Amino acid sequence: MKQSWHESIYQNRRWSTILIFTLILTLLAACSGNSNSPTPAPSSSAQGGEPSPSAAPTPEPGSKLDGGDVVVIVPQDPDYLDPHLAVAAGTSEIMFNVFEGLLKPNEKGQLYPAIAESYEVAPDGLTYTFKLRSGVQFHNGESVKAADVKYSYERLAGIDTGKPLQASFASVTAVEAPDEATVVIKLKENNAAFLTALTAAVIPKDYADSNTKPIGTGPFKFVDYLPGQRLTLAKNPAYYVNGVPSLDKVEFRIIPDQEAAFLAFKSGEADIFPRIGTEKLEELGDEFQGVSGPQNLVQVLIYNIAKKPFDDVRVRQAVNHAINKDELIEGVALGNGIKLGSHLSPIMAQYFQEGLEDYYAYDVEKAKGLLAEAGYADGFSVKLSVPSNYAFHVATAEVAAQQLSKVGIKVTIEPVEWAVWLERIYKGHDYESTIIGFDGKLNPYDILNKYLSDSPNNLFKYNSPTFDETLRATVTEIDQEKRTALFKDLQTELAKEAAAVYIMDPYLNVALKKNLAGYKQYPLYVQDLSTVYWTN
Repeated sequence: MKQSWHESIYQNRRWSTILIFTLILTLLAACSGNSNSPTPAPSSSAQGGEPSPSAAPTPEPGSKLDGGDVVVIVPQDPDYLDPHLAVAAGTSEIMFNVFEGLLKPNEKGQLYPAIAESYEVAPDGLTYTFKLRSGVQFHNGESVKAADVKYSYERLAGIDTGKPLQASFASVTAVEAPDEATVVIKLKENNAAFLTALTAAVIPKDYADSNTKPIGTGPFKFVDYLPGQRLTLAKNPAYYVNGVPSLDKVEFRIIPDQEAAFLAFKSGEADIFPRIGTEKLEELGDEFQGVSGPQNLVQVLIYNIAKKPFDDVRVRQAVNHAINKDELIEGVALGNGIKLGSHLSPIMAQYFQEGLEDYYAYDVEKAKGLLAEAGYADGFSVKLSVPSNYAFHVATAEVAAQQLSKVGIKVTIEPVEWAVWLERIYKGHDYESTIIGFDGKLNPYDILNKYLSDSPNNLFKYNSPTFDETLRATVTEIDQEKRTALFKDLQTELAKEAAAVYIMDPYLNVALKKNLAGYKQYPLYVQDLSTVYWTN
């Protein structure tokens, strides 16, 4: 699901974006062997420069061939093509190639200049001034101007409506365009993670067709979308990064059924298969290659706290004790997953609260005892609604149902089409329990804000004044140690209150044709095709 941290940027702020401002993740350590600890941003300005070298293809063995087409398998349709309305992670996965903001993340989770060339932050931290990169064009051939950024970010901030489209823009009071190359953003309060919000898409001013004919500035431009079949992108020949992209065309082919997707990939109909099952990855022959690693995703079993019996914390604790996470990781992920105990992945190393993964040890008798205390000695029945296009979540539900039956909880699994899941469960909160994965963000606030009592995305129906107050305090806390401590306190509260069952960060397995190179994994739910190329 779609649901975006920063150190103190308000003291000693002068530094070069050529060195890149490393934001708040210790990233992909298990995947890359490196631990990129978060570093403070000690300056008030970032001087202009070319986008990070990580934006360009990395040379690999074999001669690079320019051009060519690639077919990428995805399990779901996008929810909206309009980037300001989309909430599904699967949409961001695709449209990352189409849209850009003032800034953009790379595969290490670091931000680098995109539409912006440089920026400056006022000493009080309330005014951000950006200079735009010259020569950036929308896919319709029009040059990007400050008025476009103003329109886009005012829309996201809800300046005209009073209702922000993205929570990360809620503190914005004004967006000004004093000239065609300058954007000034004013905040009502310090926001320690505001820079990460500026990865949000910039679209043309007053453009009304974003949901049918989206226009961005990214390395690929939108061609067409056939619901249930495909979404096609073509190379943006006017992209401002030299040599990017290499590919001429990318087709995201929508195949919800995993077995059908596997057969299509193995037969040569597709070239990249993200989120392929571990056992399927192992079946592939020498003509294929695979990459695997943690993906900063939190898989959770959610129960509706507003409904009985889950309004009783003892019932929620019993469910947690009844779920054997180790068995789920071994049986469903074939060992390729990291056990969780909170709504953050260990990839978010600076903010991750260790030790919560075993807060509720697997204990059938303890679970039964808690159920008896809550008045459910004979158990109860519950419907577990799972998006049918995600085989991994369906398999998790099947194993979890068996585990819960051992303590008297009778589970009926309801497969739900993705569009229905989004509308009825994610937006409508009409469910008893569900299993889903939430994609990671650069800012832990944007991961945890779905638990705010007044959040429209609070499908947990969690309601805690203490949580609300603590999470909101993270926004303006510029002392990094204190801010980190607040995020750890929040994770501990969610664990103690058994707000959900936090299962695992399953590894992302990606299968590719052997003569494809340049593919990069992100700690975000994206497929970056700008760096991919064919080799001899």
